[in-house]
Amino acid sequence: MNSNLKGYAENLLFAFNIFILFLVVFESKITVPNWLQPIGRMHPMVLHFPIVILLLAVVLEFFRFKTKYRTQEFYETFTANLFLAGILFSAITILMGLFLSKEGGYEGAALQWHKWLGIGILFFTSFIYWSRNARWYNDRTAKAGALITTFSLIFVGHYGAVLTHGENFILEPVTITEKPIIPLEEAIVFDHVIQPIFEQKCVSCHNPDKVKGKLQLTDAESVLKGGKTGKLFEAGKPELSLLLKRIYLPVEDKKHMPPKGKAQLTDEESTLLYLWVKANADFSKKVTDLPANDSLRLLAATFLKPAAASETKYTFAAANDQTIQKLNTNYRVVAPLAKESPALAVNVYNKQAYSANTLADLKEVKDQIVALDLNKMPVKDADLKNINQFRNLRRLNLNFTDITGRGLAELAVLPNLENLSMAGTSIRHKDLQQQLPAFKNLKTVVLWNTGLVSTEIEQLQKAYPAINFISGFKDDGTTPIKLNPPQLKNSSPIFRETLPLQLHHPIKGVAIRYTTDGSEPDSLHSPLFKPGTTLANMTTMKAKAYKTGWLGSDVAVFNFYRSAYKPDSVRLVYPLNRVHQANGAKTFFDGELGTFNANSPAWANNWAGFYKHQMELISEFKQPVNLSAIALNILIESENNIFPPAVVEVWGGPTKEKLQLLTTLKPDQPQEVKKPIIKLIEGKFKPHQVTYLKIIAKPVLELPAWHRSKGKPALLLIDEIFLN
Repeated sequence: MNSNLKGYAENLLFAFNIFILFLVVFESKITVPNWLQPIGRMHPMVLHFPIVILLLAVVLEFFRFKTKYRTQEFYETFTANLFLAGILFSAITILMGLFLSKEGGYEGAALQWHKWLGIGILFFTSFIYWSRNARWYNDRTAKAGALITTFSLIFVGHYGAVLTHGENFILEPVTITEKPIIPLEEAIVFDHVIQPIFEQKCVSCHNPDKVKGKLQLTDAESVLKGGKTGKLFEAGKPELSLLLKRIYLPVEDKKHMPPKGKAQLTDEESTLLYLWVKANADFSKKVTDLPANDSLRLLAATFLKPAAASETKYTFAAANDQTIQKLNTNYRVVAPLAKESPALAVNVYNKQAYSANTLADLKEVKDQIVALDLNKMPVKDADLKNINQFRNLRRLNLNFTDITGRGLAELAVLPNLENLSMAGTSIRHKDLQQQLPAFKNLKTVVLWNTGLVSTEIEQLQKAYPAINFISGFKDDGTTPIKLNPPQLKNSSPIFRETLPLQLHHPIKGVAIRYTTDGSEPDSLHSPLFKPGTTLANMTTMKAKAYKTGWLGSDVAVFNFYRSAYKPDSVRLVYPLNRVHQANGAKTFFDGELGTFNANSPAWANNWAGFYKHQMELISEFKQPVNLSAIALNILIESENNIFPPAVVEVWGGPTKEKLQLLTTLKPDQPQEVKKPIIKLIEGKFKPHQVTYLKIIAKPVLELPAWHRSKGKPALLLIDEIFLN
């Protein structure tokens, strides 16, 4: 039995070698189908397993010819089997890697080294395995083979790390050198302000070795060139620039940049990119070439200062390590500002976990806190009393909190406060006029996206020339940035009787207006969404976000589906297409909708497919229902042979033997290749008492003459059926 298994494994290894050789030779002519892409993306997940096995095998091979091991049959057998297993798993991992590399976004020398070293290791170790019993194979060749394999694995791992984590990932902690502090008079806006932002937050995915979206951000020439979707920005028009659109998308959106899970841009960094594009995205202008009160100059100067400020010497004693550890929770991080520095920075997360005690509990380290970040926390004016205990506080972030300005007097007692951020708050001009005289060392105040207009901020700047007022998007009253579209927060758009609508926008003070008649929403006449809005029928809703000082968002389209009845049992007469099995017959009433995207529109899990055979679905209700309408949710993607059904028949009655035709639907067929759409096919009829229901949907058996696959059968994809 064991010998048979080993023989199968050796035959499989030979087949893998031939198949991989075939893929390499014909690589330029091969396209990886969508259904194989998930297998390719498993490459980073499984690659560690064969590396460990192969390393262990070559270590054993290194000592194989020692006298005490040479005569041991178990040692020989175990080493051979381990060697074979490691090579087999390596072959599988290499196949996954080849599939992954065909998706795009991976280019450059690192990819070539990683790929060819990996393939070379497979061919080399396969040759060693099949030569282990040859006469010429001896102690010297075994050791040489083991050493070559080990060092090759180290290098292939290194180039893999370069692809996923960037150049010099392994040695970066010991080779990184401090960048020289650039004097403000010598600083160039792009080189010393904008490019460092790209390097910290973007270059790991957009470099010569990993060109996601065919976009590189390593130098000015690449930034100007743009990527697969076109230019990165429109100089002077941030509201039309792809760079800013992607940055301001919700983090959950797949197109948001940087992607969810990566380090995100700070509010300061986002504003700098916005102002740079707005100032015509100049690549050679110095910071001091900008007007003295220009927002880009003021914010760039603040951005460049931390390098010099990091050398600040603090005279207070360090806090106890155990105290710091105790104060760290799942919603609050307390950490040293720099290595061997007594100064502490505090970041607070999670709105739901926040309370007044979140700040009050920090009294044990009140003398060490120099930076406090409360961004987007529900901080109110009363909470500012807890902040005035931090006498050494330098930087305070209150962006998008609930403060109004009446409590600012509590902060005026902080003798060292230099930077105060209040973007997105309800702060008023009158509050600042009353409170600012009491602040003695304030150098920067961030006020973008507040209720203050540009003229009021100009007045403050004249009255307090020692303070830089950063107004962001409202610095000169020109065209503001476009709002993101509204978001749907309902867990499902499918409902039985009524649906309390939950629309949301991440920016405070946004008005959401909508229509349900197919027209475009406007800012004056369309209904205003309010909590408590309820839907009772199938509806296609169009919604837009509006706010004074911002451009209205793009239209968001939401489909809502009413399904009053759900059968007690369902079965299919004919089998599903083997690729689109979904959840079998239950798929049509499980409340989960299929989706599509630009790269893999058809293989999403919730689509049930029919190819050549018609869909014949038989449903039964334990109690008769009064049925008068039916709708099928289908995917149409004419380019990939996915068409609507040629005809749909709906039969119903009290028994299986007494079914009558309730309605026949003949959907419009595509006349040309268009973008993929998800469409609802609806039919209404006179109310009927139904216990048994049969739905027949017949696929198109011959694609039309205009189609590239003319004469071949079309694929029919359905995900949900709604009964009313």
